[in-house]
Amino acid sequence: MSITAAKVQELRAKTAAGMLDCKKALEATAGDFEKAVDWLRQKGLSSASKKAGRVAAEGAVVSYIHGEGRVGVLLEVNSETDFVARNEGFKTFVKDIAMHIAATGPMSVSTDELDQTLIARERDVLTAKAREQGKKEEMIAKIVDGQIKKWMADVALLEQPFVKNPDLKIADYLKETIAKIGENIVIRRFVRFELGEGIEKKKDDFAAEVAAQAGV
Repeated sequence: MSITAAKVQELRAKTAAGMLDCKKALEATAGDFEKAVDWLRQKGLSSASKKAGRVAAEGAVVSYIHGEGRVGVLLEVNSETDFVARNEGFKTFVKDIAMHIAATGPMSVSTDELDQTLIARERDVLTAKAREQGKKEEMIAKIVDGQIKKWMADVALLEQPFVKNPDLKIADYLKETIAKIGENIVIRRFVRFELGEGIEKKKDDFAAEVAAQAGV
């Protein structure tokens, strides 16, 4: 299969690996871009992957207010140095993440940080629902496992599609930013407040509203 120079360059931009390594990765994965990214990470050739292990103790706490004060987000994102915390690329990333949190209302940064009690409650609800739907008892555990995995991805920030570019997960946007800036960046924690919480509004509508305000 022919590997174009443009595709090699795109992979280099995402991973900051060498041009030759990027070409090898694409050849080894028959041109599959995402598999090539994973190939580079497995070989330890992705600069973004290497940088992700370094300590990030600087950074910034930022706020984002939407809808004339109806929704607010406080977000902490860490970098390795104060210099990078003042970088425009870093600031843009942090603002984007805060806006995304306002739009989608994730429950945690990663799936590992989800409350186990909450997961158990969701599992009980899904199990009862499967029985109500007449699913075979021996299949219920497998069905619910798949549903839980999907639910966790839906509510964990890093697994969500970026509201400004749904083809890109937040985890991938983070990796791209690490590669571009040259330092490890960690989305540490966040708090999201919504006025009159409990008043129903379709999440998709709200996400579109936030994206529109951001000029997407």
